[in-house]
Amino acid sequence: MRLSDVDQLFVPDAVAVFGASDREGSVGAMVYRNVLAGGFKGPCYPINPKYETVDGEPCWKDLAALNKHVDLALIATPAEAVPGILDQCGEFGVRAAVVHSAGFSEQGERGSALQERLVEAARRNRIRMLGPNCLGVMRPSHGLNATFGNELPRAGNVALVSQSGAVCTAMLDRSGPRRLGFSAVVSLGAAADVDFGDILDYLALDPQTQSLLLYVEGVRDARRFMSGLRAAARLKPVVVVKTGRHPAGSRAARSHTGAWVGSPEVFRAVLERGGAVQVERLAQLFAAAQVFGAGRRLAGNRIAVITNGGGPGVLAADRAVDQGLILSELSEATRSKLGQALPDHWSHGNPVDVMGDGSAQRYRDALDACLADEGVDGVVALMAPLATSDPTSVAGEVIDAAKQTRKPVLTCWMGESRVAEAQGLFAEHGVPHFESPEVAVDAMSFLAEQRRNRMLLMQSPAPLSQQLGPDLEGARLIIEGVMAEGRKVLGTIEAKAVLSAFRINTTQAVLARSPNEALVAAESLGFPVVMKINSPDIRYKSDVDGVRLGLSDAQSIRRAYTELTERAKKLRPQAQIQGVTVEHMVPTRAARELMVKVVRDPIFGPVISFGAGGTDMQVLEDRALGLPPLNAFIIQTMIEHTRVARLMGAYSNMPPMNRQALSRILQRVSEMVCELPEIIELEINPLIGNDLDVIAVDARIQVDYRPPQMPVYGHMAIHPYPQHLIEHVPLPDGTDLTIRPIRPEDAQMEQDFVRGLSDQTKYFRFMQTIKELSPEMLVRFTQIDYDREMALIGVIRPHGNEGVEEEQEVGVARYMAHPGGDTCEFAIVVSDACRRRGIGARLMRSLMQNARNKGLRIMEGEVLSANTRMLALVKSLGFRIETDRNDPTVKLVSKVL
Repeated sequence: MRLSDVDQLFVPDAVAVFGASDREGSVGAMVYRNVLAGGFKGPCYPINPKYETVDGEPCWKDLAALNKHVDLALIATPAEAVPGILDQCGEFGVRAAVVHSAGFSEQGERGSALQERLVEAARRNRIRMLGPNCLGVMRPSHGLNATFGNELPRAGNVALVSQSGAVCTAMLDRSGPRRLGFSAVVSLGAAADVDFGDILDYLALDPQTQSLLLYVEGVRDARRFMSGLRAAARLKPVVVVKTGRHPAGSRAARSHTGAWVGSPEVFRAVLERGGAVQVERLAQLFAAAQVFGAGRRLAGNRIAVITNGGGPGVLAADRAVDQGLILSELSEATRSKLGQALPDHWSHGNPVDVMGDGSAQRYRDALDACLADEGVDGVVALMAPLATSDPTSVAGEVIDAAKQTRKPVLTCWMGESRVAEAQGLFAEHGVPHFESPEVAVDAMSFLAEQRRNRMLLMQSPAPLSQQLGPDLEGARLIIEGVMAEGRKVLGTIEAKAVLSAFRINTTQAVLARSPNEALVAAESLGFPVVMKINSPDIRYKSDVDGVRLGLSDAQSIRRAYTELTERAKKLRPQAQIQGVTVEHMVPTRAARELMVKVVRDPIFGPVISFGAGGTDMQVLEDRALGLPPLNAFIIQTMIEHTRVARLMGAYSNMPPMNRQALSRILQRVSEMVCELPEIIELEINPLIGNDLDVIAVDARIQVDYRPPQMPVYGHMAIHPYPQHLIEHVPLPDGTDLTIRPIRPEDAQMEQDFVRGLSDQTKYFRFMQTIKELSPEMLVRFTQIDYDREMALIGVIRPHGNEGVEEEQEVGVARYMAHPGGDTCEFAIVVSDACRRRGIGARLMRSLMQNARNKGLRIMEGEVLSANTRMLALVKSLGFRIETDRNDPTVKLVSKVL
């Protein structure tokens, strides 16, 4: 199945440069000369009606005069001419374009209107367009330098994607001395059409790319960005530097790219869930390029530091603690080896100090011992150029040791002139080296963070409704009733009712509009009680001293009612005071005050935060953020990011808190915001937890109308597992077939399914005979983005195993939507043992219905002419069948859904 339609940006066979000229300093002249100088093997045609020749080569008036096939158009003309050029390209079959020209959205309203015309022309002509106002694209292995910037860098395995052309040129200039090579360099510019998501999709499956670097100023389309990021990070390390972390930077980024910047806290949560690593500075981005370009991975976060001086070792140790790395506790066997190899007065611990006169052999012995220790996941080797040291010979031993292990070995030879030769050796042999011990440790921490975030990425939470479903209809009716009254904020009782509909324990609340009603409520609930001011206009009750705790008699009830209402009216005279709520007092034994909050980020949708609660929570700012949907693993990670997590264990005669109950509540909140797009904001504070249970004491919910055209889960950056698509279908022979979307945990079952297919069936499905799916294909097939693709598997339980949970896959049908359109490509395969049982037809009908519900209009695919059974199936489902003119062995099939 085709996974990207931007490949002509990277591997065109023929290029045309619109605006090519001989005028020195012009963008068109630089682009044309860069293409020729880069070693591009195909033809490069200059197009400019003002010239007959450019650089001594014939120059053409337009594509009609050229009358040659062109894959990629590079456009460096005045902005007003670009939409017409795209129309011309569409007429002659050009499918990709890079618009270097400026003068669009960055120029205000007039430029924005012109950019809209530009996008319309690209989509009308089915052209994928990079830019406008971009540096361009480089593909070193293809000899393609379609930019007006640097010379083509050396070929390598790191891809750079940036919203700033200046950042691209700076990174490339710095990479030369370090011998860092690139698989691709892309400057997105205004990203009016091709955006991060499209490029990430391509690079995720690009065999030349082993790691990706992103410079991000802002994001326009959260879902496309998140989809592309997750697709790439499942297979390769992705490192991101995000600007606009402060107001001044945000304003600059907005004016530069026109993209939305958003909250830096939310963006960090996005990257964690997307499996990426975030760095703050370009220097760190370059460090990440080195360490990931070396192709080594950390199995844990335990490191050893080897040094010839105490000071550098201390610097590295301090930085390791700052970055959450653990200095390994060396085993007795390792200490024994080190004791034999090093002088008696070595450090006898980690960092391993080989002393100032440490020879190449000492370094080698120390490295070999530490790398052989099962408790060491990676090594940072440091050297200060002391008078007795030989940096070059030591470097040679480190390089050799690094080649003998799969564990990462990072180096820092401090200084300049005396270590220059050693640094050159490291660069030549691909051993990452850094200017300071702190930067070397930072680079090691990037490996650890990538491993941790990739574990978050692999989570595919299913709803808790498998246990006890929420009363979704009841919750929606409450919200609809509130909005029908013209209100956007639910009252306390209404908010708690919505929580109860999602099986979240709450304290019962009774609204009282007079002192007598408050007393009746207290007597009914039982003393002691809590009384709280009730007003939709007062966000935090503590702002008006609006809570009374532990009330245990009639007089205190009446007095509290009067005090609460009068004080609220005095402090907030404009607020609508509806009375007070009376609630049973939650026991304070072993209680921890927590908080759960949901906010709607303008870019990435609902975000859930968890942390310390109570009246001090705004001052403490102890919280961790997560993007829904959540599951127990993600929730545990969030909790461990907070300081309040330390209070959940046993201490000072306090029993440990019931974390399982807390996890269930956070999962229920996640389910709530997934299923109720009307919720704009939600706050449970305090959420009281002890060793027995966790209960919501106070809650506030703000709602708004859902946009009428919003698709299911359209308000979320990550599409939840589509539980509603599960079907149970009885087959004609009595077998119970379950059709459901695939999950990441189905990887082994999918592999077993493919292994069990006959060679002929494998060839019909993959157009090649394979033994099994590669690790990359397995990830790609099972960890899907449910928003733009779907894989429905048919599973049965083998006869005689009705009581066993194990399932057996018997078929899979999948589609992938083409970017920016209403068509999708499909594929289907059924196990050889289960043919002629109606499984293929049933899977296809479910797949087509799902595609139809997603707004897709046309489903198409390719079938080998020899695959008569598949051709018969699609014909019975109403597909049109044509022969591919370019390949008579292939049939093109399509259906209007």
